[in-house]
Amino acid sequence: MWAETPAAPAAVPKIKCEAAVKSIVLIARLLVSLFGLTLIVLGILFWTGHALSLLQLHTMIGGLFVICLWVLAVIGFLVPGCRGLALIVLIWSLVVPAIGVMQLRLMPGADHWVIQTLHLLVGLIAIGLGHALARRLRGGPAAAPGVAASA
Repeated sequence: MWAETPAAPAAVPKIKCEAAVKSIVLIARLLVSLFGLTLIVLGILFWTGHALSLLQLHTMIGGLFVICLWVLAVIGFLVPGCRGLALIVLIWSLVVPAIGVMQLRLMPGADHWVIQTLHLLVGLIAIGLGHALARRLRGGPAAAPGVAASA
Protein backbone atom coordinates (compact mmCIF):
# COMPACT_ATOMS: atom_id res chain seq x y z
CA MET A 1 0.00 0.00 0.00
CA TRP A 2 2.78 2.48 0.90
CA ALA A 3 4.67 1.63 -2.27
CA GLU A 4 1.80 2.86 -4.43
CA THR A 5 1.52 6.27 -2.74
CA PRO A 6 4.72 7.88 -4.17
CA ALA A 7 3.79 6.91 -7.73
CA ALA A 8 0.46 8.74 -7.62
CA PRO A 9 1.84 12.28 -7.06
CA ALA A 10 4.25 11.85 -9.98
CA ALA A 11 1.33 11.19 -12.32
CA VAL A 12 -0.50 14.37 -11.27
CA PRO A 13 2.14 16.84 -12.64
CA LYS A 14 2.27 14.90 -15.93
CA ILE A 15 -1.50 15.17 -16.32
CA LYS A 16 -1.40 18.89 -15.49
CA CYS A 17 1.44 19.41 -17.95
CA GLU A 18 -0.42 17.59 -20.72
CA ALA A 19 -3.53 19.66 -20.01
CA ALA A 20 -1.47 22.87 -20.10
CA VAL A 21 0.13 21.91 -23.42
CA LYS A 22 -3.26 21.07 -24.91
CA SER A 23 -4.55 24.46 -23.73
CA ILE A 24 -1.56 26.22 -25.30
CA VAL A 25 -2.15 24.35 -28.56
CA LEU A 26 -5.85 25.28 -28.52
CA ILE A 27 -5.09 28.95 -27.87
CA ALA A 28 -2.40 29.02 -30.58
CA ARG A 29 -4.82 27.39 -33.03
CA LEU A 30 -7.54 29.92 -32.23
CA LEU A 31 -5.07 32.78 -32.63
CA VAL A 32 -3.86 31.37 -35.96
CA SER A 33 -7.49 31.47 -37.12
CA LEU A 34 -8.19 34.94 -35.74
CA PHE A 35 -4.95 36.49 -36.95
CA GLY A 36 -5.18 34.67 -40.29
CA LEU A 37 -8.70 35.93 -40.98
CA THR A 38 -7.71 39.47 -39.96
CA LEU A 39 -4.65 39.35 -42.22
CA ILE A 40 -6.72 38.14 -45.17
CA VAL A 41 -9.30 40.91 -44.70
CA LEU A 42 -6.58 43.56 -44.40
CA GLY A 43 -4.74 42.12 -47.40
CA ILE A 44 -7.86 42.28 -49.54
CA LEU A 45 -8.42 45.86 -48.43
CA PHE A 46 -4.85 46.73 -49.45
CA TRP A 47 -5.24 44.87 -52.73
CA THR A 48 -8.29 46.95 -53.59
CA GLY A 49 -6.49 50.17 -52.66
CA HIS A 50 -8.26 50.78 -49.34
CA ALA A 51 -7.01 51.15 -45.75
CA LEU A 52 -3.36 51.50 -46.78
CA SER A 53 -2.76 53.33 -43.50
CA LEU A 54 -3.23 49.98 -41.72
CA LEU A 55 -0.14 48.41 -43.31
CA GLN A 56 1.81 48.56 -40.03
CA LEU A 57 -1.08 46.82 -38.25
CA HIS A 58 -1.00 44.11 -40.93
CA THR A 59 2.73 43.68 -40.37
CA MET A 60 2.33 43.49 -36.58
CA ILE A 61 -0.50 40.97 -36.75
CA GLY A 62 1.54 38.98 -39.27
CA GLY A 63 4.38 38.84 -36.73
CA LEU A 64 1.99 37.58 -34.05
CA PHE A 65 0.65 35.01 -36.52
CA VAL A 66 4.18 33.73 -37.15
CA ILE A 67 4.89 33.56 -33.40
CA CYS A 68 1.80 31.35 -32.99
CA LEU A 69 3.15 29.06 -35.70
CA TRP A 70 6.50 28.95 -33.88
CA VAL A 71 4.76 28.00 -30.62
CA LEU A 72 3.02 25.12 -32.40
CA ALA A 73 6.28 24.09 -34.09
CA VAL A 74 8.24 24.04 -30.80
CA ILE A 75 5.58 21.90 -29.15
CA GLY A 76 5.55 19.72 -32.27
CA PHE A 77 9.28 19.12 -31.97
CA LEU A 78 8.71 17.80 -28.44
CA VAL A 79 5.99 15.33 -29.43
CA PRO A 80 7.05 12.15 -31.22
CA GLY A 81 5.24 11.72 -34.50
CA CYS A 82 4.87 15.47 -35.04
CA ARG A 83 8.45 16.48 -35.73
CA GLY A 84 8.26 16.31 -39.53
CA LEU A 85 5.17 18.49 -39.72
CA ALA A 86 6.64 20.82 -37.08
CA LEU A 87 9.72 21.30 -39.28
CA ILE A 88 7.54 22.10 -42.29
CA VAL A 89 5.53 24.63 -40.21
CA LEU A 90 8.74 26.22 -38.94
CA ILE A 91 10.22 26.57 -42.44
CA TRP A 92 6.93 27.82 -43.90
CA SER A 93 6.59 30.35 -41.07
CA LEU A 94 9.84 31.90 -42.30
CA VAL A 95 8.66 32.03 -45.91
CA VAL A 96 5.48 34.00 -45.09
CA PRO A 97 7.16 37.14 -43.69
CA ALA A 98 10.00 36.95 -46.22
CA ILE A 99 7.54 37.23 -49.09
CA GLY A 100 5.53 39.84 -47.19
CA VAL A 101 8.55 42.07 -46.64
CA MET A 102 9.91 41.66 -50.16
CA GLN A 103 6.64 41.80 -52.07
CA LEU A 104 6.67 45.55 -52.71
CA ARG A 105 10.04 45.18 -54.48
CA LEU A 106 9.07 42.11 -56.52
CA MET A 107 7.52 42.61 -59.96
CA PRO A 108 6.38 46.22 -59.53
CA GLY A 109 3.88 47.47 -62.04
CA ALA A 110 1.01 45.79 -63.82
CA ASP A 111 2.16 42.25 -62.97
CA HIS A 112 2.42 42.88 -59.21
CA TRP A 113 -0.86 41.00 -58.71
CA VAL A 114 1.14 37.78 -59.19
CA ILE A 115 3.20 38.52 -56.08
CA GLN A 116 0.10 39.57 -54.15
CA THR A 117 -1.57 36.30 -55.09
CA LEU A 118 1.55 34.36 -54.09
CA HIS A 119 1.59 36.12 -50.71
CA LEU A 120 -2.08 35.28 -50.19
CA LEU A 121 -1.56 31.62 -51.12
CA VAL A 122 1.51 31.31 -48.87
CA GLY A 123 -0.55 32.78 -46.00
CA LEU A 124 -3.48 30.45 -46.62
CA ILE A 125 -1.12 27.46 -46.68
CA ALA A 126 0.43 28.68 -43.41
CA ILE A 127 -3.02 28.78 -41.80
CA GLY A 128 -3.71 25.24 -43.01
CA LEU A 129 -0.34 23.96 -41.80
CA GLY A 130 -0.87 25.55 -38.39
CA HIS A 131 -4.26 23.88 -38.09
CA ALA A 132 -2.91 20.53 -39.25
CA LEU A 133 -0.12 20.60 -36.68
CA ALA A 134 -2.51 21.72 -33.92
CA ARG A 135 -4.90 18.86 -34.78
CA ARG A 136 -2.06 16.36 -34.64
CA LEU A 137 -0.83 17.78 -31.34
CA ARG A 138 -4.29 17.75 -29.78
CA GLY A 139 -4.69 14.11 -30.75
CA GLY A 140 -1.47 13.18 -28.98
CA PRO A 141 0.81 10.24 -29.74
CA ALA A 142 -1.13 7.78 -27.56
CA ALA A 143 -4.54 8.55 -29.07
CA ALA A 144 -6.33 6.07 -31.25
CA PRO A 145 -6.11 6.84 -34.99
CA GLY A 146 -9.83 7.64 -35.22
CA VAL A 147 -9.61 10.10 -32.32
CA ALA A 148 -6.57 11.95 -33.70
CA ALA A 149 -8.19 12.35 -37.11
CA SER A 150 -11.39 13.83 -35.70
CA ALA A 151 -9.79 16.19 -33.16
